[in-house]
Amino acid sequence: MKRVLISSIAFAGIVLAMVWCTPAGVSLGAAAQATGQNAQRGASPAAATAASANTAPPKPTPRLTDGHPDLSGVWWGGGDVGSRGFRGGARGTPTVPYTSLYQPWAAEKARTLSDKDDPTLKCVPVAFGTLNVSLYSVGAVGQIIATPKFVVMLQETFHGFQLIPTDGRPHRDDVPPAYRGDSVGKWEGDTFVVDTTNYTDNTWMFAEGRVSIHSDALHIVERYRRPDFNTLEIEARIEDPKVLTGPWNAPKATLTLAPFDMVMSLACTGVETQSLMDGAAKLK
Repeated sequence: MKRVLISSIAFAGIVLAMVWCTPAGVSLGAAAQATGQNAQRGASPAAATAASANTAPPKPTPRLTDGHPDLSGVWWGGGDVGSRGFRGGARGTPTVPYTSLYQPWAAEKARTLSDKDDPTLKCVPVAFGTLNVSLYSVGAVGQIIATPKFVVMLQETFHGFQLIPTDGRPHRDDVPPAYRGDSVGKWEGDTFVVDTTNYTDNTWMFAEGRVSIHSDALHIVERYRRPDFNTLEIEARIEDPKVLTGPWNAPKATLTLAPFDMVMSLACTGVETQSLMDGAAKLK
């Protein structure tokens, strides 16, 4: 399927400008639609042929040479941001919002922050995911490349990636904290469990001006399942004993296999976002 995208820097600037310079409550999808120049890869053909697809049994889950499910593919919510098929990924409302679990000191600090403080304005990724999907990071599309020894997760935004060994090794103790942490993975039956620690404390959990601080004690456990060829299910549990009063469970995400096999790069250098930061600084 052919994909059309405005120049990466121009697109990133347009969408980010709409996101951070529109009134609170306007979603990334709405902001992208307002530009009329958002990335259009269209809706998944599966959505266009939903009626016939519903009557046919789903193709079976592909498997790696070691017998485990092959999670490889480009995954999205059924369409690009702002397109007709777009539906994000995480569905349902969490029992409690992430920010409702702040300890008193964290809630007080959060009240001193606003859109202008969003680290993504300086091309710093989120620790989790704006759409409650870590695979997406700041964006709405992610790619997985799976092998028996490693699972690689790629994001379209900010050159993001995660290397996840699956051979049972422990977390590394010889690397500095990272924006996206340090991950190790293991299989529990047909479920791939990703354990991530060793985060920096200077990112937010989400973008779009959604104040969502965390500490360097952040710990995220994700569970990935591929029940059939076209579906990827993700559940995540977030703990941060320095910031939260208890664990937070993100809403379950159900992603769809995209009709293309490579993500694209949406570059961010900080140069093109200066005007966005200036605009965000003027917002009250």
